[in-house]
Amino acid sequence: MVIKTGGNSYVSSPPSFSNDAGKLLVCTGNTVSIFSTSTGLLMGELEGHTALVTSVTVVPAASPAKRMLCNCWTSSLDGTIKYWDFSSAPELVKTIPVGYPIYYTVIPGILCAPVDDGEKPHDMFAYIMTEDVSRYAGQHNSTYYQIRKVNLTQCRLSGGLILIETSKPLPIAVSPTGKYIGVCEKQTLHIWKIPRRDADRASLNRVKLHHTKKLTTLAFHPTEQIVAAGDVSGRILIWRGVGRKKFTSSNDKLSNGILSMKDSEERPGVRGKDDADSCTTWHWHSAQVNLLFFSTDGAYLYSGGQEGVLVLWQLDTGKKKFLPRIGSPLRYYVSSSDPSLSSVSKSSQLLDHVWIVQHSLSKILQISCADNIIHLLQMPSMEILRSIAGIKPPNSVLETTGRPGCPVVVNHSNALAAVCTESYSIQLYSLLNDREISEVRVCERNHQPGDEITVVVNLVALSLDGSTMGTVETRLPEEGIGGLVSLKFWDSISHSKEFSLSTVVYEPHREAGVSGMAFHPTRRMAVSSSYGADFKVWVCGSEVSQKDQKNGWTCHAVGSYKNKPMTAVTFSADGSVLAVAAGNVITLWDPEKNFLVAVIGESTEPITSLSFVGKSEYLVSASCGSKPKLFLWSMAKLSLSWSYNLQAEAVSCAMDDSLFAVLARLPSFESKEPIQAESKEPLEAENKEPLQPSLQGADGSILFFKLDKAVPVSAWFVKKAQGGTLAFVRGDSGFADGCAEGKLPEFLTYINGAHEYVLLDPFGGCDKILRRVDQADNRVDFEESTRGRYGYTSVYGSLPEFKLEAADQTMAIGGSDSRSWEKILDGPSHSLPPLTKLCSAFLESLLERRTPTVQP
Repeated sequence: MVIKTGGNSYVSSPPSFSNDAGKLLVCTGNTVSIFSTSTGLLMGELEGHTALVTSVTVVPAASPAKRMLCNCWTSSLDGTIKYWDFSSAPELVKTIPVGYPIYYTVIPGILCAPVDDGEKPHDMFAYIMTEDVSRYAGQHNSTYYQIRKVNLTQCRLSGGLILIETSKPLPIAVSPTGKYIGVCEKQTLHIWKIPRRDADRASLNRVKLHHTKKLTTLAFHPTEQIVAAGDVSGRILIWRGVGRKKFTSSNDKLSNGILSMKDSEERPGVRGKDDADSCTTWHWHSAQVNLLFFSTDGAYLYSGGQEGVLVLWQLDTGKKKFLPRIGSPLRYYVSSSDPSLSSVSKSSQLLDHVWIVQHSLSKILQISCADNIIHLLQMPSMEILRSIAGIKPPNSVLETTGRPGCPVVVNHSNALAAVCTESYSIQLYSLLNDREISEVRVCERNHQPGDEITVVVNLVALSLDGSTMGTVETRLPEEGIGGLVSLKFWDSISHSKEFSLSTVVYEPHREAGVSGMAFHPTRRMAVSSSYGADFKVWVCGSEVSQKDQKNGWTCHAVGSYKNKPMTAVTFSADGSVLAVAAGNVITLWDPEKNFLVAVIGESTEPITSLSFVGKSEYLVSASCGSKPKLFLWSMAKLSLSWSYNLQAEAVSCAMDDSLFAVLARLPSFESKEPIQAESKEPLEAENKEPLQPSLQGADGSILFFKLDKAVPVSAWFVKKAQGGTLAFVRGDSGFADGCAEGKLPEFLTYINGAHEYVLLDPFGGCDKILRRVDQADNRVDFEESTRGRYGYTSVYGSLPEFKLEAADQTMAIGGSDSRSWEKILDGPSHSLPPLTKLCSAFLESLLERRTPTVQP
């Protein structure tokens, strides 16, 4: 049973703010997560889509008094557009089936000011970037993408109007006024003007602007016909007077005569016959520009790109101001309707970060970044207020450098995942709460695009109680000179999950790399293995002498076997046996006396994984190569129990049970090679069928084994198995119901290669699904977030608090001499609302709300 899912990207699509700027709606996988902008905690989720959600658009409030009313549109790759009400508990209102995957969606009509001409309201339209395979039904892997109209009022596609067809999906940009939409296609900008009264078959006027480089993003000026675009080289182009020929009505042309005058003048920077008055180029960014947006008053232009720097440009003068050292390439931005906050998203090779910025006019601006985190910033000082962090994306540095390592480990006792990141850090992430706990900086580094990779954090290990962490970093040689391997030990600071550096060991195994690391289950002892044909036992200073106050780690013993590379290491459950893989054999050692006890097995390929099965006498090993295998060894007999011909990506064993799980890479469908078993014990006849994939698109399988059976007792087929991790974790007190007194349930966590994860219940003892909002320390209830936000507070926010002394309460409430209640409406005169708007809402907030009862 699936207990919980998590680890989704927060920056796969731009987020959106609620009308009161109190909530931030973020596309996370198949759902939309609602976060509180004041606390950064999760408030709820919009669940209903069956594929990746690609857009979320909040419907603006018709008036300030209706800002608490919250509705939004969402679109997804499942081919549907949904309308939601998230004022209190999220509720799905209606669904519009489109039939094709939707990659981008804009709704210009909700941004336009309503036209009061006495006519009935016109239909609302959305413009979507969708997929169309009908034209290429007879061709394999041929797909076309097009911008089409959807009638949201009548819940259907509009006519046969197609704005553009492209070879890949392109983001659609919409102007703040809702009058224009545009896309960047290679070296060309396509801009359409939305008619004042849009209709099903209304044709749109289009303007094209050309450039010599590939364009990546565009932005519309809020009040003037100015368009800005960024390209792959870091340049920013600003066209002024865009569409003066195509978009200006004939009456306007005749009335002012400006158009005819401009036609005869030189248009600086404009290419060919492009419909613009001038084009200016700015160049500060050294790499691709990912986002552009204008300030609300149009006086400033913000830009961001691969450098991870937010640049503020003064539009008239070109002067710049910077927010540096964000640490990851910028990706998206979102502006709120509340003139006090804003939000920005960063993006890099990592992928998941979002920043929220407070504008000088009280406006939320949001910037999304690639390393999956959301930040709140304050403008104009550009000060970071708070962050919303998701799990870090996979470390591509390990793939590009080919360095072996263990980039993700999970602690059993607290379900805490330690993730190696590209920013030379270790992220500690709670799998039960689906949120970041802390981040440990292994070595200092400022993000710069195009930097050569000089340091790789390729291994992390946690002690059983989570109090100690070990990391291995490799400084790559320059021109074959200067390589360095460092082993570091970290101690946790109380219960805050923050770690401080305890010991640094340079070149722990001479010039050889570290292949594995494991901590003793009960003592402050650790073992590291290396490809240099040795392993070392490390002990903390407090373990050597009770009187020694130093907590530094020192080498206690060194071992080797026949000069073979040591490729994996693990302790038994009680710590009495140390198992080290020496090439294709397993060596068993006494860790206290450091002498060889026994040597078992001999596989044809190098062993890459070792795990003791709980407190039993069995050991699981896995080898890789051209003939990968999975082995189960009996320590009592020092012999093989059974083996499978399969490629094990990861192995995890339950702590207090005879169950273990294996993440196996499935053979390709073309080869149809089954997973065969080889056993020294008879197999049960009903389970002799070879394992075959049964899920379309699955490339891996989680196999559950029990020691008394040589065949899997159950299996789960999964996707993105390459680079995946398995770990048994202990649940929290929220799962204690139905368990033995004083015992918490145990779950299996599967983290795939994209760092998305799922919690499984292999024992079938849990009958509920855990949601992130059910966690007490991570919950913000909808009723709590809206409680007390009526009257003045709901429209203009809270005023300074006043307190009544206990002795003066009677006079304050009923006495004529009290003037305390006057402070309720105390505030600047220019921001106070008129009584016609405030009175009814304020009086309503003073009334007691009661639930009507029906008399029998």
